Amino acid sequence: MIPGSYERGIAKNIKVVEWLKADLVTSISSLFKSMLRGSEELILDALASLVITCYVLGRRLGVNFSRLDLKVEAKLRQGIDEDHEVERWYGDLSALLNYLVDKKR
Repeated sequence: MIPGSYERGIAKNIKVVEWLKADLVTSISSLFKSMLRGSEELILDALASLVITCYVLGRRLGVNFSRLDLKVEAKLRQGIDEDHEVERWYGDLSALLNYLVDKKR
């Protein structure tokens, strides 16, 4: 191993995590602005950026993609079981869970 390369790797990872945190805030801002403009394409772009950033941030923090998927599904099931308002009023949690499960098939 090259002397100092381990430390540089850690520093680089910390820098990337900080960049991704800032990117989350930027994407949320873009989403809010897009919602005000009412542009579906801009809303889709901002939402896609948020999802991608969350997955990449999770990976940088040591969480693999499939584990994150499993946790999302577990959280959806929990919300359904606890009769979350969004589920009760619109069935959104069940719809998303069904989508994710069907997508795996």
